[in-house]
Amino acid sequence: MEELYLTIIFVFVLFLLLGTGVWVALALLGVAVVGMEMFTTRPAGDTMFTTIWSSSSSWTLTALPLFIWMGEILFRTRLSEDMFKGLAPWMARLPGGLLHTNIVGCTIFAAVSGSSAATLTTVGKMSIPELRKRGYPEFMTVGTLAGAATLGLMIPPSLALIVYGVTINESISKLFMAGVLPGLTLAAMFMAYVVAWYYLFPSQRPKPEAAVSLRDRIYASRFLVPVLGLIMLVIGSMYLGYATATEAAAFGVLGSLFMALMQRSLTPSTFAASLMGAVRTSTMVAFILMGAAFLALAMGFTGLPRALAEFIAEKDYSPFALIAALTVFYIIIGCFLDGISSIVLTMAVVEPMVNVPAFRELGFDMIWFGIFVVVVVEMAQITPPIGFNLFVMQGLTKHEIGYVAKTAAPMFLIMVLMVVVLVMVPELATWLPESMRNTPP
Repeated sequence: MEELYLTIIFVFVLFLLLGTGVWVALALLGVAVVGMEMFTTRPAGDTMFTTIWSSSSSWTLTALPLFIWMGEILFRTRLSEDMFKGLAPWMARLPGGLLHTNIVGCTIFAAVSGSSAATLTTVGKMSIPELRKRGYPEFMTVGTLAGAATLGLMIPPSLALIVYGVTINESISKLFMAGVLPGLTLAAMFMAYVVAWYYLFPSQRPKPEAAVSLRDRIYASRFLVPVLGLIMLVIGSMYLGYATATEAAAFGVLGSLFMALMQRSLTPSTFAASLMGAVRTSTMVAFILMGAAFLALAMGFTGLPRALAEFIAEKDYSPFALIAALTVFYIIIGCFLDGISSIVLTMAVVEPMVNVPAFRELGFDMIWFGIFVVVVVEMAQITPPIGFNLFVMQGLTKHEIGYVAKTAAPMFLIMVLMVVVLVMVPELATWLPESMRNTPP
């Protein structure tokens, strides 16, 4: 009964603060202060300062601003234009045609960005005008792009996986490797959806693209060489054990600067804009992590996470029932919070529930759980009323938010199916990390 009382108070204070428009980070700090002052004898002020300093001075966290900066640099290059030129000849003759460039383009840019919003904006600003010009249905153009852009949260380098790893003190490199196969699987499922549309609705097909010879397709692929080289540099250095996530991020920044320089996109103004964009985003995420670290500590002092874990253990819920409940839970809170906030807000309570032998016996370790959480958080990017990708897509297309959400609904259902696949085949997320060489977090 006491844990229910504590939970109600924490949730009430949190939504009271969020409802008044307070920043997410300040709301987390506020809930933590209330918990410390009301239910413990520890001084909230001294504890808060110590926790904020220790959480923000993590070496692992250094990878975050570097990957964000890499994405900001690439956002200001001609990357989207070059990707479309390189992909279009290969995608044009597939069932569904150039709609596949939305998905494959997002998959490629996700591997050098880490942000779904940056992925959506970069790919969308080039593919939307081209697909409209060629007569592709607006419903499919908008829906596939909004859904595929969520791959920025899954495919490494993923900002969401960095935040998850820092929050539970797990290896960032292993989390990155865990996201590769599920990310590619989800992209393949999105492409299968496009193929199914092509055969089920023949009346909506645009005019077929002109045939392109193999020689011309290979020649057009030269536009993909720089970004594929950057992907190999970042992900390959981690997988082969030559670099930690932070070192790979530094390589990525240098590689993206070199790419921008070769494209003649690197000017003093674009360099300054990329740097300031990275500072703004990094500061926001770091502030949220500070608040979450203090909230986790405050909850630990109150004993709430342990009590909830014991409550779940006493009820003897099966791991599958708990996963189903957590899926619904994350979808609901994702309707009101962004992905990173959802992760850091809940880990203090959720981790003790799932980091138990019954889960690990089924192959559901904390690496697997990180991928599960990111897939569910991806859904939140395209669910109203706060789905961030919906707002970005609205700005790109000028459609109503309800229309954009409707176009993305099939992609949402595919992500639900992806959760089922992860549960049925946990090795999809755990095989690559287990095959890695031993690397530091």
